[in-house]
Amino acid sequence: MLPFTEEELLCRLALCFIEGVGPKTTRALLSHFGDAQSVLAAPLKSLTVVPGMGEPKAKACKDAGLKERAAQELRYMGQHGIQPLFITDKEYPERLRYCDDAPMMLFYRGNASLNAKKMLAIVGTRKNTDYGTRATEHLLEGLRQQEDLIIVSGLAFGIDAIAHRKSLQLGIPTIGVVAHGQDMIYPTNHKSLAQDMMQQGGVLTEFVTGTKLHPSLFPLRNRIVAGLCDATVVVESDEKGGAMITGYLAASYNREVAAFPGRAFDAKAAGPNKLIRKQIASLITDAQDLLSLMNWTGARPNKRDQQELFKTLTEEEQRIAETLKDQEGMHADELMLRTGLSTAQIGALLLQMEMSGLVKALPGKMFRLV
Repeated sequence: MLPFTEEELLCRLALCFIEGVGPKTTRALLSHFGDAQSVLAAPLKSLTVVPGMGEPKAKACKDAGLKERAAQELRYMGQHGIQPLFITDKEYPERLRYCDDAPMMLFYRGNASLNAKKMLAIVGTRKNTDYGTRATEHLLEGLRQQEDLIIVSGLAFGIDAIAHRKSLQLGIPTIGVVAHGQDMIYPTNHKSLAQDMMQQGGVLTEFVTGTKLHPSLFPLRNRIVAGLCDATVVVESDEKGGAMITGYLAASYNREVAAFPGRAFDAKAAGPNKLIRKQIASLITDAQDLLSLMNWTGARPNKRDQQELFKTLTEEEQRIAETLKDQEGMHADELMLRTGLSTAQIGALLLQMEMSGLVKALPGKMFRLV
């Protein structure tokens, strides 16, 4: 049973459609009048005295179409399994609630708690290098045994998508925060990824359906990514960009920021190197660095523990695993020579071990043990 009436929910949704009234002003309105119903019922003159309001905004609150638009939104949410989360709801993300610019309403599709014990954002450039891919995957592989951990990112191309996909592969719930309503997925290439995430994590937004994509909305999305999490990891980024905005926002919320260092003249390393140089971010190179920084302990039982998997490997697969052990990467031809296996055997076995999550294929017919 809801702790408020359906009319109050309708009015809360209506507040999302008031032209020019953002989270801070909405918070001031609710603080002044007590609830959403009272805000919409308040006389024009009473509305104008609230900090952040004025006559134009007060008149916008009296728009007769607000509730009808809210009713349409409510119907859509019911049809598509979208959960509304008001800032006073217990399911609303507790970490985000403490941010002074937190959205009053969130729209969520998924099955993961937004108040997990450990919430980690992993962000970076849309145009990642192989180093960025490896750093992201290596970090997540080292975190796979952490109990009650959720990975958060922005569902964008590059590092975001790598973080989401690798999390899914490892069985870690992952949440994508988007800069549009729940009636679409951007980029469209990630529709299938988003569907998978809704089964093992979720998709979250503050924007109502019909919201048009605009560059100004992405920094707003980034503040939610930062505000949701205990820490933000910046993998690769130019000196400017969305990942850097998220890092700076996380620091402004007094959350931990970590970054992978890169080469001095590499443009994609300029952002993380700057965060480290300015002592905004802690330098990390693997999961253990992050775990030490966050003082995170408590491993979950790993259903696919590598040692247990090794016991079930065939003799040939064990030979490959032992050869790749402690190696950064090895060419398939060298692996063939060292194991004494044929080309056909190596190809088939490596494919099987990759499908099992034991081996990672690298560019140039290189392979390494996960």
